[in-house]
Amino acid sequence: MPELPEVETVRQGLAPAMEGAVIERLEQRRPDLRFPFPERFAERLTGRRIEGLGRRAKYLLANLDDGAVLIMHLGMSGSFRIEDGPGDDPETPGEFHHPRGKAAAHDHVVFHLSNGKRVIYNDPRRFGFMDLVARAKIEAARHLVGLGIEPVGNAFDGKALHALFQGKKTPLKAALLDQRLIAGLGNIYVCEALHMSGLSPEKSAGSLTAKSAERLATSIREVLAAAIAAGGSSLRDHRQANGELGYFQHSFRVYDREGEPCPTPGCSGVIARKVQSGRSTFYCPVCQK
Repeated sequence: MPELPEVETVRQGLAPAMEGAVIERLEQRRPDLRFPFPERFAERLTGRRIEGLGRRAKYLLANLDDGAVLIMHLGMSGSFRIEDGPGDDPETPGEFHHPRGKAAAHDHVVFHLSNGKRVIYNDPRRFGFMDLVARAKIEAARHLVGLGIEPVGNAFDGKALHALFQGKKTPLKAALLDQRLIAGLGNIYVCEALHMSGLSPEKSAGSLTAKSAERLATSIREVLAAAIAAGGSSLRDHRQANGELGYFQHSFRVYDREGEPCPTPGCSGVIARKVQSGRSTFYCPVCQK
């Protein structure tokens, strides 16, 4: 499942093409993805101007000129590509690997925009979805209700993190993955941030000191910023909006590096792997306390 940096990377890639454009025509090529499309989906989007493209946790939010919001989730294999016309091969900025397939059979939604561009949603496994909700009720929408603080938002810092974890006996890693507390953090970047901050994933969340919480909050922000700048982790078949895989996976500190030396200067540890709540945790048993 794509994590926050992947979704933010997609948002940044789509924004220049979609923001300010009118959806002149929308092709909906099947009745459902993970869930059925809203009633009259194509009709309701036709003629609408996209005023802005945002993100909440792992959801893309297109604000429309009629007061509605188009919520989009990539699922496991969903991706967008931008074309200037049928058959166009979009330019690929940066240095990326593993070119993306463009099987038309998996192109399920096509936005025909007033600026001449086509934005195509491709999803082989169809675990993604799209929904329409009123902007005034966005926080109560079924997909977004109850989500916690944004880890890249201005309100997220050590003080906020320390307050969130007060009295919680759950392991630190599990608390960081709880979307009701912090929205958008996933397994990969939690492993990375815990290692960067020198904290054990098994440590009780409630035992975190104010100083450690500040260190962890800083690590989370730095790890996410680095991932966004590099184009997301792009594990498995997740793609960027320009149709290519990112390369942040080549610079992971601990994730998927079991048996390798710990990258912390002066540490003699070896990266270990264990399973917590059904998820693989990669960490250094020597320097993460």
